[in-house]
Amino acid sequence: MANTDKTVEQERYEKIEKKHEIKRPILKNCIRAFFIGGIICSIGQAIMYFYIYFFNFTEQTAGNPTVATMVFFAMLLTGFGVYDRLGQYAGAGSAVPVTGFGNAVISAAIEHRTEGFVLGVGGNMFKLAGSVILFGVFSAFIIALIKTLLTMWGGL
Repeated sequence: MANTDKTVEQERYEKIEKKHEIKRPILKNCIRAFFIGGIICSIGQAIMYFYIYFFNFTEQTAGNPTVATMVFFAMLLTGFGVYDRLGQYAGAGSAVPVTGFGNAVISAAIEHRTEGFVLGVGGNMFKLAGSVILFGVFSAFIIALIKTLLTMWGGL
């Protein structure tokens, strides 16, 4: 709607709305997200070193158990309600790392548990995470196909 099409009451309402609108602390939120995301990644790095030093993994092989452990901890903390409070405080800082994936999966399962294990938990658990898994697997397939073709043609 163009500004000329608005009534006097609508314009007055918009002025009142802008006057009382809550200003979001964007810089503060970005700093929070940066530091909380960094702390989560540092914890992941510590877990990776734990696997390297105590279970004789290499840097290349320690990644998978590290990711699994981080997702497990995120799911556990989500079940206790801790990760949701962290998400409220940190925003994208808690959603972007792999722990956000674990939180998304288990949150949907917890939300729909009253509908039963098959239709509730099983049917809704991967609504959000399913697209991440799908595009991750598809992207990995395309990259592997390109690498295979380049290797066959002597490009790599």
